[in-house]
Amino acid sequence: MWRTRAAAACVICRSLANSSYGIKRKSPLQNLHLISRSIHHPYYPSSKFQRPPLRISVQLFSSLNRLPIRKTKLLCVKYGFQSHRNFWLARLASRLLKLRYLVLGSAVGGGYTAKKTYDQWKDMMPDLDEYKWIVPDFIWELDEHIDFDKLIKALPDADDLARLLPDFDKIGESFTSLKGFFSPGSSGETAFRATDQGYENDKQYKKGLLGELILLQQQIQQHEEDARRAAGQYNTGSSQQKRKVSDKEKIDQLQEELLRTQLKYQRMLERLEKENKELRKLVLQRDDKGIHQRKLKKSLIDMYSEVLDILSDYDASYNTQDHLPRVVVVGDQSAGKTSVLEMIAQARIFPRGSGEMMTRSPVKVTLSEGPHHVALFKDSSREFDLTKEEDLAALRNEIEIRMRNSVKEGCTVSTETISLSVKGPGLQRMVLVDLPGVISTVTSGMAPDTKETIFSISKAYMQNPNAIILCIQDGSVDAERSIVTDLVSQMDPQGKRTIFVLTKVDLAEKNVASPSRIQQIIEGKLFPMKALGYFAVVTGKGNSSESIDSIKEYEEEFFQNSKLLKTCMLKAHQVTTKNLSLAVSDCFWKMVRESVEQQADAFKATRFNLETEWKNNYPRLRELDRNELFEKAKNEILDEVISLTQVTPKHWEEILQKTLWERVSTHVIENIYLPAAQTMNSGTFNTTVDIKLKQWTDKQLPNKAVEVAWETLQEEFSRFMTEQKGKEHDDIFDKLKQAVKEESIKRHRWNERAEDSLRVIQHNALEDRSISDKQQWDAAIHFMEETLQSRLKDTESVIEDMVGPDWKKRWLYWVGRTKEQHIRNETKNELEKLIKCNEDHAAYLANDEVTTVRKNLEARGVTVDPCLIKDTWHQIYRRYFLKTALSHCNLCRRGFYYYQRHFVDSELECNDIVLFWRIQRMLAITANTLRQQLTNTEVRRLEKNVKEVLEDFAEDNEKKVKLLTGKRVQLAEDLKKVREIQEKLEAFIEALHQEK
Repeated sequence: MWRTRAAAACVICRSLANSSYGIKRKSPLQNLHLISRSIHHPYYPSSKFQRPPLRISVQLFSSLNRLPIRKTKLLCVKYGFQSHRNFWLARLASRLLKLRYLVLGSAVGGGYTAKKTYDQWKDMMPDLDEYKWIVPDFIWELDEHIDFDKLIKALPDADDLARLLPDFDKIGESFTSLKGFFSPGSSGETAFRATDQGYENDKQYKKGLLGELILLQQQIQQHEEDARRAAGQYNTGSSQQKRKVSDKEKIDQLQEELLRTQLKYQRMLERLEKENKELRKLVLQRDDKGIHQRKLKKSLIDMYSEVLDILSDYDASYNTQDHLPRVVVVGDQSAGKTSVLEMIAQARIFPRGSGEMMTRSPVKVTLSEGPHHVALFKDSSREFDLTKEEDLAALRNEIEIRMRNSVKEGCTVSTETISLSVKGPGLQRMVLVDLPGVISTVTSGMAPDTKETIFSISKAYMQNPNAIILCIQDGSVDAERSIVTDLVSQMDPQGKRTIFVLTKVDLAEKNVASPSRIQQIIEGKLFPMKALGYFAVVTGKGNSSESIDSIKEYEEEFFQNSKLLKTCMLKAHQVTTKNLSLAVSDCFWKMVRESVEQQADAFKATRFNLETEWKNNYPRLRELDRNELFEKAKNEILDEVISLTQVTPKHWEEILQKTLWERVSTHVIENIYLPAAQTMNSGTFNTTVDIKLKQWTDKQLPNKAVEVAWETLQEEFSRFMTEQKGKEHDDIFDKLKQAVKEESIKRHRWNERAEDSLRVIQHNALEDRSISDKQQWDAAIHFMEETLQSRLKDTESVIEDMVGPDWKKRWLYWVGRTKEQHIRNETKNELEKLIKCNEDHAAYLANDEVTTVRKNLEARGVTVDPCLIKDTWHQIYRRYFLKTALSHCNLCRRGFYYYQRHFVDSELECNDIVLFWRIQRMLAITANTLRQQLTNTEVRRLEKNVKEVLEDFAEDNEKKVKLLTGKRVQLAEDLKKVREIQEKLEAFIEALHQEK
């Protein structure tokens, strides 16, 4: 029954809905009467009866045909007291259905638009695939070796950072209260407007956690500055002194809160830096082990240090000076320079002493980052592990030894620079030069010019317009006693490249009565010098055995509890050696970037000038520097030594035999032949000859033979060394070759066993008296004649010098005799008469004969001394004997037949011919033996000595500079240095631009 009624009602409702075709409907159910809706939805509750409006005005618009429609009126229906049902669920459903289509359409259209925009942006972006090589390989594989999840968990979260932030509401209330009791026109208003000029420059921060921390530090320092200004304003004026105690407590409380916040920030920053240091060390260690199998490029600071090392050896001519930046550390003696450098290098690397001068020469320290904390010298491959105490002690000892060796005799300090490299994780990259401390008085044991020498060394380094001056001042002594501040003010009056460091601040705080004096020093108000920045550091308690870590802890603990920070006399960024190291490194690299290209251009111009000069002066010669010239000369010398082995045996033996006979002929004639010839018979002659030959062989002959052989080797070696080779001869090598020859000969020692073997050979040769054939006999006669004629010629020359020129020369050349020559001539004539009277006269005059000759000369008016008579007789008899021997030698030409019969039944005796044959045969055998020793042993030993000498000269630069000199060498040397400097500077500039 009820369903029938409902169906009928639905028919009526549909008919009503169809009849009102001109009305825009939100939903079909909205146009039905409440009764119809209740019939359609019998389950829908409705507790109220509402009368609908009799007329409803609708919009003349249709969503179907968009045509204007005429107005219509709904039928008026009267209602009875029937239950009312509200269909709000249907209305909600209809709205949701419409909203669904709107959202769906918007999502589709928006997604298409977003995709199209993304494609356009993607097309506009450049293709970076070609630049992947810029990023190192280990960056792409970093996630394989580093646990980033663990790193992220180690970083503080947002809640921790929020707790680290100060209570800015409380700070705002405090500043509001401060602002209330400070009048706007008071004198303290100027203090609030004051700003820190050096701190406001270059505010560029990185993104991420570190950037937020830096921003937090900036806010803390700003609040600290405001608090300090408020405190300063509070302390000025008599009216401010009458303020309440509570205001002062608020200021103190605010300062303490700022200090605590800063300490928290500092700890967190140190923790992050420590973790970063460990990560970098891990990456460097893995790369150092060759995991990625690629060659590591030289670090930027190492490239720069190499340029400085080359410049230190470069003789700056052509007005090209070294203006590259480096950090020059200057200060009074015992001011703490070395301690500051050790804190920056994070190792106790320098020798230490109590009050005495330890830095005796400039020490260049190149700091760079590396996986291991090590140090090494420029000219050595040994690495000192700075984490081991024994290596540290060895390094300090080596530096001290190098300093003392560099100091010349009679001096106290040296200008020679010691180059040292220190690598380690977390080190700031820079180049520092530690100079000897400035002194005011020369003490005992020092050279008189020590003070002036130290001043000249310091000025030489500081006058570089790009050098950063790190001025070290001892805070524990009176500032008026400082010497270095005046010196720095002279070299850098504007303070554009000076950083002032006050050391031993802990002692200064205890000893100084007014702490504001330290504040005046740090603010640059006490000294007349100006500086870029001022820093206060603590370098330990004065104990040389303290470690770097303990000094750091002591320094941090001191500044945390120091009143200088609590009372805002010092700023947080002006304390600790860590902040100093960061500031110096930043200033160093800023100066490098500003000046390195200008220096490269200067050396480029110098190179052009040198190349032009070389082309004009030496157009056909290659540009060989000193080392290249030395190598060329070395090859020539070795070739000449090898040429000794090419000398023929015949040439060696001829030279040796001739030289040996020249050396021993006098002894043979004077001590062997002449005494034996004075004997009466052949038996006595042979016996005398044998005895004297035996004595000569045992004592003198072998030694003389070795000397002759050694001299012959020297002469041949010198001949090859000095022999000019036509157009290829280069006289620039003459001094070097002469020095090599002299040093090689000096080092050469003949084999000691050679004399013993030679003595036996010579003795056997002299014992042989058998002449085998006529040819040997004639050769002996010829040898004897040559020897006797040579001696006779020498004797005639001596006699001529004694008696003066004969009558022919006197008439032809108009020369006369001296009085002594006239006396000797008269004596000669008298002695010749004596020989003519007795042709078999002995070799010596008797005393009565001397008296007779003297009386005969006195009878003619010639006074003569007996010694003069004997001296003249020696030469006259010698000439007579040589002439007689030569005539006898001529008679013995036919005596070989008698010799074979041992001179039996013959009046002819030729024993002297046999003697000279024995001597000649001994000379030939000795020459042959010496030649074998030369070619088989001594030439090779000499070649070995020459190579050793050349190797020693190659390592001695001073020797090469001394032996290879001249304008050509110096010009080539300068050209090489300038080219090397320019190339390294260009490579450094390229690497510097890539790092940017």
